[in-house]
Amino acid sequence: MIGAGVFTTSGFALGDLGSPGWVMVAWLLGGVLAIAGSLCYGALAARLSESGGEYLFLSRTLHPSIGFLAGWVSIWAGFTGAIALAAEAAQVYLGPWLPAGLAPDWIGSGVIVLAGLLHTRGVGPATWVQNSVVTIKVVLLLVLVGVGAAQLAPQPEPVASSFSFATFAATMMWISLSYSGWNGAVYVAGEARDPKRTLPRSMLFATLVVTALYLALNWVFLHSAPVDQLAGRKDVAAIAARNLGGAGLENLVRVVLVIALLTSVSSMVMIGPRVMARMADDGLLPRKLAFTGKVPTAAIWTQVILAVGVLWASGLRQQLTNLGWILSLFTALTVIGLMRLRRTEGPARLPIPGYPWIPAFFLLATLGLTCTMVFVRGSQLLPALSVLFSGAVLYAIQRRTTRS
Repeated sequence: MIGAGVFTTSGFALGDLGSPGWVMVAWLLGGVLAIAGSLCYGALAARLSESGGEYLFLSRTLHPSIGFLAGWVSIWAGFTGAIALAAEAAQVYLGPWLPAGLAPDWIGSGVIVLAGLLHTRGVGPATWVQNSVVTIKVVLLLVLVGVGAAQLAPQPEPVASSFSFATFAATMMWISLSYSGWNGAVYVAGEARDPKRTLPRSMLFATLVVTALYLALNWVFLHSAPVDQLAGRKDVAAIAARNLGGAGLENLVRVVLVIALLTSVSSMVMIGPRVMARMADDGLLPRKLAFTGKVPTAAIWTQVILAVGVLWASGLRQQLTNLGWILSLFTALTVIGLMRLRRTEGPARLPIPGYPWIPAFFLLATLGLTCTMVFVRGSQLLPALSVLFSGAVLYAIQRRTTRS
C-alpha cells in the first residue's frame, strides 16, 4: 500500500484545496473508505479464495463481461499505470543525484526490469525480499514521523479559500489511489496459506496500520513548511525533511522513499501478471500468458513491457487522476457484486461485517465521488474512459470469435 501516492499527492492537494486542514480531512476519509472496502473484500475473498482479484469476483458475481472489463482495467490501470507511477515518483526523489543529461525514465525502466527478473525466480524468494525491504521502509518512516513530531514548529495559516466539492472530489481520487493497495492480497489468494482466514485479517490489519501511518506522515508533511513551499510540489516529503533537519535528513528521507517506491514496483510486478494469467487460463487472453508451472513468466514480462511504455508516455498528475477514478469505480462494482451474492446465498454462507451499513457507506461515498468527477472533470478522464471503451470492444471481438 505504501507507495507513490502518499509521497506525491499532498503537494498537489494542497495547491488545489489551499488548506492543510482540508487535505487532512481527505486523507482521513480515504482511510475510512479503505477500511470499509477491506471489510467487504475480506468477506468476498473468504468465499471466493482464488487468485484474480476483481476479474474473478465480478465474473462470478455480476457477469463475465464486467469481470473481463475489471481484468482489463487491472492490467492497464491497477498495475501497468500504477507501476509506472511508482517508478516515476522514485525518479522524482532520485532527481538531485542523477547525472546531468540522463533521461530520468531510464532509471524507472531499469527498476521495473529488475523487479521482473526478481519475480520470475518464484514467489518464495520474491516474497522474502519484499517483506524484508517493507519492514525496513516502515521502520524508517516511523523514525521520520518521530523526528517530525519533535521538530515541528507553528507555520503561518493560509488565507481561507472557498470550499469546492469538485476540487475535493479530485483530491479524493488521488488519495484513493494512495490507499488502493488495501485489496492487493486478493490477487494472489490462490497461492496464500489458509486464505479464508488469513486474507480478511491481513487486509484489515494492513489498512488500519497504513491509515494511521498516512495520517501521521501527512501531518508532518503539511506542517513542516509554509503552504507556498509545499503547494503543487511532487516531492513534499523531501521538502518537509529539509525544513525539519537540513540536508542530512532530506537525503535520508530521499533514500527511504526510493526504497519504499521500489517495493511498490516490486509488489505490483508480482501481483499484476497473475491477473493476466488467470484471464489467459479462462481463454480471455492469449494462452502464452497462462500459468506454466508456479510462475506466470510470460505474463510477468508482458507486464514489464507495458509498464515501461506507460512510464515514458504519461505524467504524474495525469496518472493520479485517471488511476484513482477508474480503480474506485471497479471497487464499487465489486461491492455491488458482493451484496448480490449475499442476497443469493444468505448470511450464513456469506457473512459481511457491519452489513448492510458498511457496504452501503462504501458504495455511496465511492460512487458519489466517481460520478462527480465525470460531471465536473470528464475531459481529464479521457485516458481512463478509453481503457474502458477498448476493453468493451476487445470483449465483443473475443466473444464473436469464440462463437464462430
